Amino acid sequence: MSADRIFSSPTARIARVAVPVATVALALAACGSSYGAKTAPAAAVGTPSSAAAGSGVTLSAKTGSLGAYLTDGAGRSVYEFSSDSATKSTCSGTCLTYWPALTASTPATAGTGVTAADIGSLTRSDGSKQVTYKGHPLYYFALDKAAGDIKGQGLKDFGAKWWLLSPSGSVIKSSAVSSGY
Repeated sequence: MSADRIFSSPTARIARVAVPVATVALALAACGSSYGAKTAPAAAVGTPSSAAAGSGVTLSAKTGSLGAYLTDGAGRSVYEFSSDSATKSTCSGTCLTYWPALTASTPATAGTGVTAADIGSLTRSDGSKQVTYKGHPLYYFALDKAAGDIKGQGLKDFGAKWWLLSPSGSVIKSSAVSSGY
């Protein structure tokens, strides 16, 4: 059978079109124009949830390239969302896939470098208690994999910026050395 005949069959013509189209579609899906519009990263699965762990949450201070900032007891960075208020979290739905709320079933405690009186909570629409610090509701970033990761620092996602907090409760607006994601 000649090559012309093989490549002119209906099946071969479909394959010649389908493979490049599928390749382009996969490439475009991987290069979404904004992080919030992408499908959930695999990292979002298994993101820390203090309430699920059944133990209390401890907030501590860690010193890194941006100075001292808040972490949970395991050293994972926590962030504030600049569109939130002291009484209301504005991150819900898909936002929580990328920015899981730091929740606890019991009151959070103060670790090294953190003032206990500055720790509080607010009740989310689902009834869970989200940990706050100096009135800032706290969140994790799904792509922070290890203690000390600060890949969410300064990102504009879901309509506003995400920032680390200093132990004094001030927003740290310096950019991370490398976003790394």
